This record gives sequence, structure tokens and C-alpha cells, in this order.
Amino acid sequence: MSTNSNKPVFSCEFFPPRTDDGMEKLIDTHQQLKGTINPSFFSVTFGAGGTTRDRTLETVKQLRADGAQNIAPHISCMGSSKQQLSELLDTYISLGINRLVTLRGDIPKEGTPDNDFSYANELVSFIREKTGDHFHIEIAAYPEYHPESTSPVDDFNHFVNKARAGANSAITQYFYNIDAYAHFVERCERANLNIPIVPGIMPITNYASLVRFSDACGAEIPRWIRKQLEAYENDIDSLRAFGIDVVAELCNQLLVYGAPGLHFYTLNQAEATLSIWEKINK
Repeated sequence: MSTNSNKPVFSCEFFPPRTDDGMEKLIDTHQQLKGTINPSFFSVTFGAGGTTRDRTLETVKQLRADGAQNIAPHISCMGSSKQQLSELLDTYISLGINRLVTLRGDIPKEGTPDNDFSYANELVSFIREKTGDHFHIEIAAYPEYHPESTSPVDDFNHFVNKARAGANSAITQYFYNIDAYAHFVERCERANLNIPIVPGIMPITNYASLVRFSDACGAEIPRWIRKQLEAYENDIDSLRAFGIDVVAELCNQLLVYGAPGLHFYTLNQAEATLSIWEKINK
């Protein structure tokens, strides 16, 4: 069993809004989460093939202007050359950013873009070579295996390569089965990987979108949860109340187990994350 004697680290994730109205709503969400949870950092996602590169940077700037001290932009090697990545790193350093979420990134539907790196471990190595220890580097972990992995062994080996390239910690894909997380952490311990593995937490607020997300990213919805959500599909209040209870209980179990923190996938909304937070802090 993993144990963690330090205070848990809590963080929240946003995606770059597409409109001015979306940005205004995000700033309001940021204020709500900052005021109640006061996360250690806010991360900002990066679209497939670099499609939101400019909007990711703009969102980072807006959050900084709104008083966010610690922001962790996602950075991906898909659709980016070494020169583009180097310039982006310089920009983030100039903005006072010292944490990154480093990913291979999703391959665009229209095919593989031109890029100088194909794997996240190469990007981690490049960031370390260029910037030394300036950045705290987060990497992605997949307790239930990456949907594109050829085997569990290959999937774990990819994670080991990323970690040993210079990562400081990892954030997992969301899951609803604590056994998957525990098994993954124990595999890391056996491989002498001593970086914190922070569980990613996805609130449950909509049945159809959760199924769509989960099918795309390989996250399993346990049968007992799926069946209850199906029963509540046309009763939004009951579905959300059930979802909050399920996810809050998962969070409590993870913290008791010894998880080093929790990373909330907010989907740019505050309500569900705050409701879960309230239950785990009773």
C-alpha cells in the first residue's frame, strides 16, 4: 500500500474557452475554486495536434491576470517543431510559469502532423536539456491503460520512460475503480519509480457525455455505476446527487489509501467540483 506523509496536493484543470463569454465564465469558475479549494495549481489543456496552442497561452495569461499564481500549461509534441517548443518554453518562463503538464498529445483525426518528437519522453528530455530544473514536469498516467496501447506491458514501459526522462510527478486519467489505481502505484513502486502519482478526478454530471468521454479515453465505468446512471438519465438532479456521492466516496478512499493529492477535471464548471470538495471535507 502507498502511503503519503505530506499534506495532499489539490489541483484543478481547465480547457481553453472558444469565446469571450466562455472566458468570462472560466474566470468566474476560477474565482470560485480559488476561493474555496485554493488549489496548488490550475492546469490548462492543449488541443490535438496543437490546435489550441494560442488559446492555451491566452488562457494562461488571463488566469495570471485574474490572480492565479500557479498555472501549469499542458504542452504537447504533436504538431510542434523544436523551434516552436523552444519559443513556447521561453514565453512561459517569461510569464513566471514553473510547472508544465507534458504530453505526447492526441493525434489529429486528419493524420499525424509534422513534429520533431513522437513520444512524451522525448519532450520531457528536451525540456530538461533546454531549461534544466526550471519546470516541475507532470506526466500522464493511465491506470486502466492508454486506449492506443498494444499491451499492458508496453503501456507501463512508456510510462517508465517518461518518468525516467526527468518527470517530477504524474497525473492519472480519471477512473472509478480504486483497485486500478492501487495496482498501478504498486507497479511503480516495484519499478523503483518514486514520483507522486496523483489521481485524476472526473465529476459525474451527465450520463451521455461521461460515456462518450470514457469510451474515447479508455476509462471504465463500473457496471453498478453505469446502471444507476442509466436509471437516472432523465432525472438530472438525482443523477448529479448520485454522481457527487460516488466521486466523493472515491476521493475519500484514495486519500485514506495514501494518494498524494487529487486533480479535478472541472470541465470549466465549479459546481460539481465544489460539491465533491464539500463532502470530502466534512
